[in-house]
Amino acid sequence: MLPMAKSGPGGAPLIDALFTAVSSVCVTGLVVVDTPTYWTGFGEAVILVLIQVGGFGVMTLASVIGLAVIRRMSLRSKLTTSVEVKSAGLEDIGVLLLGVVRVSFVIEAAVMLLLTARFWLGYGRPLPEAAWLGLFHAVSSFNNAGFALFSDNIVSYATDPFICLPLCAATIIGGLGFPVINQLRKHAHNPLRWTMNTRLVLWGTVTLLTLGTLYITVLEWSNPQTLGPLDWPSKILVGFFQSVQTRTSGFNSVDIGQLDGATLLGMDILMFIGGGPAGTAGGIKITTFAVLFFIILAEVRGEAVVNVFGKRLSRAVHRQAIAVALLSVAVVVAATAGIILMTDYDLGPSLFEAISAFATVGLSTGITPHLPIGGQLILIALMIVGRLGPTTFATALALRERQLSYQLPKERPIIG
Repeated sequence: MLPMAKSGPGGAPLIDALFTAVSSVCVTGLVVVDTPTYWTGFGEAVILVLIQVGGFGVMTLASVIGLAVIRRMSLRSKLTTSVEVKSAGLEDIGVLLLGVVRVSFVIEAAVMLLLTARFWLGYGRPLPEAAWLGLFHAVSSFNNAGFALFSDNIVSYATDPFICLPLCAATIIGGLGFPVINQLRKHAHNPLRWTMNTRLVLWGTVTLLTLGTLYITVLEWSNPQTLGPLDWPSKILVGFFQSVQTRTSGFNSVDIGQLDGATLLGMDILMFIGGGPAGTAGGIKITTFAVLFFIILAEVRGEAVVNVFGKRLSRAVHRQAIAVALLSVAVVVAATAGIILMTDYDLGPSLFEAISAFATVGLSTGITPHLPIGGQLILIALMIVGRLGPTTFATALALRERQLSYQLPKERPIIG
């Protein structure tokens, strides 16, 4: 809200500052004002810092600072941080956190160099401006935030692979989750040592990116407002880019409001699933969706247990996945109904905006800046719940198991 953060006289109103801050720290990317014109360089820097903090995770960042200052961690810090980064043990927390920081900075630095070179040499931007654009978009993409310093987001660079592909690479890597990144860093050439979590995330990522690219590209191939005017290599590039960003990052290289209704529905599903756990991605997570898929598959086959990649799933995992998915559906439905009741927007854009906020994606059909304050507060709540809620809820279920000294008699209702 400081006047020095906003272009023009005076400071930003509370609701605009609050919405932007929440969207930044929840690495969402939804905006109610035009980022490059509304905020000054100082305001953009504040957004960048919040994105980095949100991507690391509050406890992760606090623990890293503690390690740097006092060179050790308390048991309480180890316990809380191990929950956030999904570590299997307490003894390796310090090593894991430092690994997370190193990986983050290396990837962000590499993407920044590629983008800086392209903006400088390819588009004639002055080197300082090109470096700032490279840094901002590298951090925004790796942390799956989707904030851009262009009024049309990435639409002007939709057919430039030297801009789009580095952004996609950073988004995909950040969306894998730190446990997967850490394991691949150690055992990339030995798949036999990969955990079920790593296998599910990698399998799910490749499958969803492929299906998403085909779905978006085919449905929008002849749409004159999106892919229609482009040649076929550019159509594939834009389709792939939008499939990657729909998963959780939120950059857009086409006008989302001009997409076909069927395309938006498919993107709703991709956004709701999200990326890998314990990383910068949002949604219910690939692992949750995969567990539900294998539960259904086992039920259809008539199998008594659920087996995944040669291992048996615990019954507790079944319950956690179902609980997280149903709770997430309930939150999105309630928020969508609230937006519809207080505005004139119909189900399509209202649902899209709600899922985008809950899954911390940041894509928008264009209605977010025009929502009343009540609608924007709903999106703020969704971003916070989406960033913390499903993970916190699943963790609470995992830590709150109790054994009863008795069992009630069984009875089965009719299902289906």
